[in-house]
Amino acid sequence: MAYLEQSLNTRFSLQLSPNAFVMRLGRRELFVCRDFRQRPYAVNPLVDCSTGVQPGHLEILLARKWLVILSCAKW
Repeated sequence: MAYLEQSLNTRFSLQLSPNAFVMRLGRRELFVCRDFRQRPYAVNPLVDCSTGVQPGHLEILLARKWLVILSCAKW
């Protein structure tokens, strides 16, 4: 497990989320939290994929509730 302040940029604003955790799987990081952002587009009700805020990030929204961010590990 990692400290959120080490692996996330302040542009995510997700380190304040109470139900968040980070896992490292090899050279990848998996960050899971509740999604609280308003999306300007229609979201698929089951799985929605989009590019992340930073280059090299992939955001997967599950059931319109859980946000999974995949990225390269930096530590």
